[in-house]
Amino acid sequence: MALLKHLRLILAVAPLVASLVIDPAPRNRNRQKRAEDNDDTPLPLVIWHGLGDNYANPGLRQVAELAEEINPGTLVYTIRLDEDPSRDRSATFLGNVTEQLAQVCGALAAHPILSTAPAIDAVGFSQGGQFLRGYVERCNSPPVRSLVTFGSQHNGISSFRACSATDWVCRGSVALLRGRTWSAWAQSQVVPAQYFRDPADYDKYLEHSNFLADINNEREAKNETYRANVAALENLVLFLFEEDTTVIPKETAWFEEVNGTEITPLRARKLYSEDWIGLRELDRKGGLKFRSMPGDHMQLSEKVLNETFREYFGTLKKARSAPTLGDDEL
Repeated sequence: MALLKHLRLILAVAPLVASLVIDPAPRNRNRQKRAEDNDDTPLPLVIWHGLGDNYANPGLRQVAELAEEINPGTLVYTIRLDEDPSRDRSATFLGNVTEQLAQVCGALAAHPILSTAPAIDAVGFSQGGQFLRGYVERCNSPPVRSLVTFGSQHNGISSFRACSATDWVCRGSVALLRGRTWSAWAQSQVVPAQYFRDPADYDKYLEHSNFLADINNEREAKNETYRANVAALENLVLFLFEEDTTVIPKETAWFEEVNGTEITPLRARKLYSEDWIGLRELDRKGGLKFRSMPGDHMQLSEKVLNETFREYFGTLKKARSAPTLGDDEL
């Protein structure tokens, strides 16, 4: 298969809004117990694309084909918010992320195959990564075993990326944000605004964010289900693009805090030390992985995807990779 053409995305902001969380743990545990001893079929793989993309993109089909080639028999489901590719793309710019996530939770829970699987694996490209983490925290039925994210904005973005001259949907959504990032309208209608996070404007972020402040458990009242669900993952693999000029700051892919020229690694943050979302517990059992690759945003190669699919995905009984804390990991 030829080298995958990079799927370039334009990233955005960050809000948070609490939503109803139903704890699926007992049902999920029973489902896994029934299947884990006798099923050698690869777990299904769910993919959530990024900003400016759509589920029918030929590049995503290549990714799905590669996953099936590496682990034959893999069912690949690409998340979509509309069956029409054009409207699915528009929904990456405009919409309420909390409502979109609830729609995805419902779709996966109702899927005739995914809903009966003992677990699923998941890949999130760009903003799809933090949205899949939101899925893990808020519903997680079917449960995610391993989540891999590429260039995702887990700690938000502090600046909006310029759109191409001919991308009117992108340009229109960004224009709507000028001076209105924290308005109720922007926080319920403009997707990038809902993961915008400027450390210099942190109080307004905590007060108004519709999505990110919630799934990062940054407000005073903590959601224990969020923490427990992330901690229960087998692997959370965070890829950072070393020359990323689309996501600002690029270190958000590793949950790092960037305030001007000061960079605070995840393990030095309260988010980690107080274990707001289960990352410390996951790290202690060897499940939190930090990876980097050369190139700009979403410049992915077949080689990287090949290695990732082989190492983290496959059958339910596949051995967990040994805990390692490499030099590139924080």
